[in-house]
Amino acid sequence: MKKNLAIGLFVVLVAAASCSFTNKTFENDDKDKLLLDLITYVLNKGHYEPKDINDDFSVNVFEDFIDVIDPTKRYFLDSDIKEFEQQKFQIDDQIKNTDITFFNMVYDRLMKRMEDAKSIYQEVLEEPFDYGKDESINIEYDEMAFASSRKDLKERWRQQLKYATLNTYDSKISNGQLTAADEDPDFEGNDTQNDAKPMDPVEAEVSARTSTKKTLDEFFDFVSDLQRKDWFVQYLNTIVDEFDPHTFYFAPEDKEKFDTSMSGKFEGIGARLQKKPEGAKIVDIISGGPVWRDASLEVGDIILKVAQEGEAPVDIVGMRLDDAIKMIKGPESTIVELTVRKIDGSTDVVSLTRDIVELEESFAKSAKISKDNVNFGLINLPKFYVDFNDYTERNCATDVAKEIERLKQEGAEGLILDLRDNGGGSLKTVVEMAGLFIKDGPIVQVRSSGKGKEVYDDKDERVQWDGPLVILVNELSASASEILAAAMQDYKRAVVIGSKQTFGKGTVQNVIDLGNIVRSNEHGDLGAIKLTTQKFYRINGGSTQLEGVKSDVVVPDKYSYIDIGERDQSNPLKWDKISPADYEPWDGYIDYEQTIANSSARMAMNPQIKLIEENAKWIKEQQEEDVISLNYERYKAEKERDKKKSDYFKKMKEYDSKLSFESLKYEQELFTQDSVLREKRDRWHKDLARDVYVEEAINVLRDLKINNIKNGKLASVKG
Repeated sequence: MKKNLAIGLFVVLVAAASCSFTNKTFENDDKDKLLLDLITYVLNKGHYEPKDINDDFSVNVFEDFIDVIDPTKRYFLDSDIKEFEQQKFQIDDQIKNTDITFFNMVYDRLMKRMEDAKSIYQEVLEEPFDYGKDESINIEYDEMAFASSRKDLKERWRQQLKYATLNTYDSKISNGQLTAADEDPDFEGNDTQNDAKPMDPVEAEVSARTSTKKTLDEFFDFVSDLQRKDWFVQYLNTIVDEFDPHTFYFAPEDKEKFDTSMSGKFEGIGARLQKKPEGAKIVDIISGGPVWRDASLEVGDIILKVAQEGEAPVDIVGMRLDDAIKMIKGPESTIVELTVRKIDGSTDVVSLTRDIVELEESFAKSAKISKDNVNFGLINLPKFYVDFNDYTERNCATDVAKEIERLKQEGAEGLILDLRDNGGGSLKTVVEMAGLFIKDGPIVQVRSSGKGKEVYDDKDERVQWDGPLVILVNELSASASEILAAAMQDYKRAVVIGSKQTFGKGTVQNVIDLGNIVRSNEHGDLGAIKLTTQKFYRINGGSTQLEGVKSDVVVPDKYSYIDIGERDQSNPLKWDKISPADYEPWDGYIDYEQTIANSSARMAMNPQIKLIEENAKWIKEQQEEDVISLNYERYKAEKERDKKKSDYFKKMKEYDSKLSFESLKYEQELFTQDSVLREKRDRWHKDLARDVYVEEAINVLRDLKINNIKNGKLASVKG
């Protein structure tokens, strides 16, 4: 099912809060029915905007559940769907009566069809593929009808498997193999790609089919290990997902993973993934992790296959996200090989060494920037972190305050706060952090279902930074990031530079342990539900839900034309507005609007920005290509064309802003004992020097500094 990149404003409830829902007795001795009863009751009583469980709801569950378990439409027949449709308008009644007839029918048929599929793919792979044949495949599976017969289904498998082997076939003709992970099944890991010799077309075709068959054999072996309860969790989450994209049921094992993620460590490759019909999409990269260090993958790339070191890859298309993650994760220091379709359409194989990913790189970090003998500061904040059990422990508001003081000590005369890719976190830290830049006043408004609004204020009159301020955002800036950017924009305290709009997540979630609701339970751990319970609003009264924060200076990036954001999620809550809070805009800038206009004009004429937008449009074109040629010569020609275009856009990375970046003195002292930290910062500074958005942020700070400070003073250098 969907997994969302925006962590966004969690508050973990204590057991008493869960029990406060009801005095109702849950006595069902069937665990599946008990879970259905519990979850629907909590949704009805606790969700911010409960849904009517009616015929429309029933139809949505019907369609979404079928799509979840057979996204590429290569299991069920049209006759199966017609049979299932007899219950299409009955699921709502079944939910209310804790009846799981629909699930049982679909599950039983799926098990049968998956057994049928095993024989179908084996039959298909017994016959050679004709790569000279002029044919194509449409990979827009949503618009495709279900096969009407086994014959039609076999033809669908043939096309999909031919498509799956094309890249392998090409690599074997070109150099004998793609990587060690994509070799013949008898490969033992002793050879290298440099030792391989190109195969003739007949050998390459046989080898590609053999590799694909082994991959499918392993996939079906993997699926056969799944239990009925694993499929039932999918059904429950299909129901839950109808309420909004951030409400989610955690089975006991998944709740464990969630607790681990909140504790501060990630094990594996250091990337968050989202289920897509064509594979697992990378939606977030954890700083300091294997993916971050390797720098071969980026947000938007889709993982197609996973291989353990020296073994053939397993196709994860159509696989549950959690199952794919299990394959990707593994013991520290072991190697996993990922076959990936890049956002530009090219295919690559990336080898990563798994690691325990510490969250040190998710903490605030700063750099001093020099231009024309003037110093500026940049603080990068990847998330709004906090220890919910002990706020006095390290949190982002305290850390940012410390970084501001250090930058002031080193003479910074303007500040950039970089919130790009920041998916959110703690609400309390947002309020405290916003207070660093204003004297006092409201920061955000929060409303619970059926209740009036609550205004969260900064009551501390101290101003940590009173100098020029720029905030950088993009489409992946979400939730808490949007609260801070919106507040600073409403106060006219900062100039916001970035995407047309931010992610658009304006909701708050609570995590409720279902075991705390049941008085006596013989079924053990029942898991938990992450429930949307509130919406937040900016101080001008508008919601950030769906619309996000619109940048003052809009600049394109590679995400500008592709589907990323709350509006592209399933069943998002609507946008609305409430009455504004009582606040006064900051009066420190004389020429706020003119500074924004000047920046917009500069960006419109910047060649690097034009190249970035050209690349963004090309990425959109690549993603919209849903008809792929299965003729090898055409496939190869298209691949070469795409590679040339991809190489053309690589010159974006050659950009040089001519800005100078360095770590602060306290961090430089750490480098003598921590060479890894030094390497991380050196790499970060090189990336910043190629960052046209940071360059423009400095231009805006210079404009504000030179023209716009009324009282003629900047932030106190002595803090």
